[in-house]
Amino acid sequence: MAFEPHQLTAQEQWDWIRRGDTTSTELTEYYLARIERWNDELGAYARIDADRALARAAEVDAAGQGPAPLAGVPIAEKELVRRAGTVSGASRLFAGRVVEASDEVVRATDATGAVVLGATTAPEFGLTGFTEPAGRPPARNPWDPSTGAGGSSGGAAAAVAAGLAPFAVASDGGGSIRIPAAWCGLVGLKPSRGRVPAQGGQGGFAGLVTAGPIARTVADAAMLLDALVRPEGRARSAGYATVPGDDEPFLGDAVRGEGRFAIGVLEGSVWDDAVAVTVDDEVTAAVARTVGELDGLGHGLEPVRLPGEDYPDLFRVLWQAGAATVPARTPEELALLEPYTREIVERGRALPAERVVAAVVAAAAFERRTIATFAPFDAVLSPTVALPPRPIGWHHEGGDGADAVFDRQVQAAPFTSFVNVAGLPAITLPVGAPGDGRPAGVQLIGRPGGERALLAIGRQLERRLGWSRRHPPRFW
Repeated sequence: MAFEPHQLTAQEQWDWIRRGDTTSTELTEYYLARIERWNDELGAYARIDADRALARAAEVDAAGQGPAPLAGVPIAEKELVRRAGTVSGASRLFAGRVVEASDEVVRATDATGAVVLGATTAPEFGLTGFTEPAGRPPARNPWDPSTGAGGSSGGAAAAVAAGLAPFAVASDGGGSIRIPAAWCGLVGLKPSRGRVPAQGGQGGFAGLVTAGPIARTVADAAMLLDALVRPEGRARSAGYATVPGDDEPFLGDAVRGEGRFAIGVLEGSVWDDAVAVTVDDEVTAAVARTVGELDGLGHGLEPVRLPGEDYPDLFRVLWQAGAATVPARTPEELALLEPYTREIVERGRALPAERVVAAVVAAAAFERRTIATFAPFDAVLSPTVALPPRPIGWHHEGGDGADAVFDRQVQAAPFTSFVNVAGLPAITLPVGAPGDGRPAGVQLIGRPGGERALLAIGRQLERRLGWSRRHPPRFW
């Protein structure tokens, strides 16, 4: 092939396959070669499914693209999901165990027709906003491999940023799509609770976790969101979502980028009274730059503040209670967990039932309060993270105890978790790379079911700021 496929968008690669300018097998072989070259340095993939991917690509080439929305396009999935016939490396608890049945989100990914290259590295059970699993290589940031790629979808972001996959299916329970996307200079979209049938937040504790895309462009993110919502290319079925029914693809909004919107600019964070939060000057500059661009586009901008009140305590309880479901019961099984995981699990199991119920009730009240506060706006702008990418090991520099590590995570990313509690959609956009080359991202938070406004505004900013062709130079 006379072109470099990783320099094309996922849409462009799909179109090359559709026109017959390349084949799924050629693209798959190309990406597998790039993974072989760079993965040892970046730690992006925990498992590479070369034989499976090539067999799948050959099937697509033989059958044609058909109605499946991503037929033949390579993609990465997160190692926290279970794929039948594989051995998970996401925890020593699962060492040597072969997965018997695939998770629903894995089946949905396969139904899109995409070719899964492998599983991207994640922290144990996705419990941290950084990806440095014990005994395994960390997921490194392609812009500066001495820094981390974020978490928990750190491997996915590293893979997409370095051109080791066109885009990736990730998941987000407290910022796990948006944090790594922001640190790796990518677009990351956390859909509304209930938007994605296969992993929409409704089946997990407190409804925090939902699947979503990490991509290089707004249109690629919309393309993958469409595929996750309608994995077989059919009109969506009614009844599964808590968001308004909508049969129109999101891709159109991401391509057209039309409209003027009322946008709130968030002041402060819900953690300000509990943790010492300091927003880095580079991040503040990125937000200011975005405000200037949005004003120039004719959008209405007003400040908005969301009171934290009881938020820090309720989220800590929800996070620990969710960790209590980790399938380690005996002392021998608990001993296999990483120290941070084990401490969070044990704390969750020690929580009185009354406190867990009170936190769930408080979370529901917080959701209502947040939606009401944001109601005047089509979107609310905030930083995605407070700090630039952190050096490998930074999250443990304040101590290895669960409280110390948790507080470091909040210091780095105090603007993401409340969006999960409220069930709202949010997109992070790589609005600019500071002078030293590190990415800087901002977050737009939408109304319930408001992904269209986020994609339209994101596309408008993408046109003006041109991040779609901005890449970490060493890997490009």
